[in-house]
Amino acid sequence: MSAIPPDVVKDLAPTGRLRAAINLGNIVLAQKSTSGEPTGITIDLARELGRRLGVPVELVAFDAAGKVFDALKTGPLDIVFLAIEPVRAAEIDFTAPYVIIEGVYMVPRDSALKAVVDVDRAGVRVAVNKGSAYDLFLTRTLKHATLVRGESGIELFIKDRLEVAAGVKQPLVAFAKTNPNVRVMDGRFMEIQQAMGTPKGRGAGARYLRAFVEEMKASGFVADALRRSNQPDASVAPPAAS
Repeated sequence: MSAIPPDVVKDLAPTGRLRAAINLGNIVLAQKSTSGEPTGITIDLARELGRRLGVPVELVAFDAAGKVFDALKTGPLDIVFLAIEPVRAAEIDFTAPYVIIEGVYMVPRDSALKAVVDVDRAGVRVAVNKGSAYDLFLTRTLKHATLVRGESGIELFIKDRLEVAAGVKQPLVAFAKTNPNVRVMDGRFMEIQQAMGTPKGRGAGARYLRAFVEEMKASGFVADALRRSNQPDASVAPPAAS
């Protein structure tokens, strides 16, 4: 492995540590082990990047993607693992995605809403995690339904008896398996492209990060990390367009 240029290390670890935001609110990306330590693909990628840069890694845990983005804007983070979204791209230099996951809808089992296209109608209230990728996407795309935002979209959906909950497929499917009164709709309303990113203005670091993600996909590192963390439904993203 060739030596990392000093400007890359300065960009990605300006304090001498790589401060990596970990979103424990998305089980595809990170999980808590029995010891309480975070595990998962984002932790593996952060530690591999730190190893290559030759710096210690500081994992900064959050329980929601929106909180990661808010924290990045105040400056204490060097890399983030977030879905690519236009609002975020104004503040973050993203890589191409490393993992593709799906945004899906959950409804009461007896709901008259049968297909994804049925959701966007007047009188339909959709629960979302505030600041999540699907909140941002649905804010742009829904014309008639109403978004209801909170710390936990699932809790809002149940507590307020809303018509729909939107979210990442894996946690909604897991919830539905233990709750017979709800069902997850077939099909997806969006493709969620999970990428790495660093704050704007770190050009050398951003370029290195893009190449790093492509190598991690091509080498099988991403696929192996997904297997280790028991996330078989997540897909390794294709190579970035040249």
